[in-house]
Amino acid sequence: MALIDAALAACDTMLVIGYTKPGFPGYEPALRDGWIAQLYPQVQRLVVDEASLPLLCRQRGITPLPFPADGAPDAEQRAFAAWLCLDVCGVEADAVFTSEDYGDGFAEALTQYFRVRTGRADPVTHVCVDPARTRIPISGTAIRRDPHAHRAFLDPRVYAHFVDRVCLLGGESSGKTTLAAALADHLGTVWVPEVGRTRWEAQGGRLDYSDMRAIAEDQLALEDRLALQAQRWLVCDGSALTTAFYSEHDYGAVDPALRAMAARPYAHTFVCAPDFPFVQDGTRRDAAFRATQHRWYLDKLNSAGVPYTVLHGLLAARIARTCAQLSA
Repeated sequence: MALIDAALAACDTMLVIGYTKPGFPGYEPALRDGWIAQLYPQVQRLVVDEASLPLLCRQRGITPLPFPADGAPDAEQRAFAAWLCLDVCGVEADAVFTSEDYGDGFAEALTQYFRVRTGRADPVTHVCVDPARTRIPISGTAIRRDPHAHRAFLDPRVYAHFVDRVCLLGGESSGKTTLAAALADHLGTVWVPEVGRTRWEAQGGRLDYSDMRAIAEDQLALEDRLALQAQRWLVCDGSALTTAFYSEHDYGAVDPALRAMAARPYAHTFVCAPDFPFVQDGTRRDAAFRATQHRWYLDKLNSAGVPYTVLHGLLAARIARTCAQLSA
């Protein structure tokens, strides 16, 4: 981002190129490309790997060059990058922005490539941005090693990708919401309240089938917003699967879009057991309904092959079991 910001301040148009071989697990091209598109929609970008480049070249009628490994010689890397600029992207760069020592040689290689291919005489300028890392004292390697420890160096929209979402399920009066708030406090993060309950209260206790899909959409949207504020974990009080239960139980049908949202994966799923007396707060149904809801969750998770942990006992025991599972 520091490089991109520096280039945007100095240039009319900009091309961001990213490629690596073999790459870093968990940082696939589509993910990195999506980050750049979200953060800098105004720039032209090309983020490729050995698998995606041949397809792109076929689409553009270009014969691909051999994809260099990360440890390939500088000359091979520079020739490949110059080819990506001109032949794949149609860009004759006036300047190249780096924060590394290789920048001068890279700019010279681009100058020679453009001169031979297009006859352009003007040299490509190298702009070196904070090479000593004094303004932003971090490296990509260090961040990849532990993104949570270096969260301050990441845009919240990027860091949200590293937040693991913890889903809590359970029947009415199973301690789910109490656990969500207490667990989030224990973990030093935020939690996502159950949107269905909020909507039910806002509409005076009246919901119908058309509300079901909207509740699930709002639930997932709220998750995404609160993930921007989370630290390491995001505790979710229910999920779209909760809404799918009420839709099926109360209306005998589940909208296909809601069914798809209910399949959203979570890093960890916990089910609160109905192992203490049912408490009626004026909005709940009864203990038999709670038991039905609990069995439904277990059936759906089992049939979908989703791993889960059932939590028993009092709040302290549930927090301890959950944290042990998260640590493992």
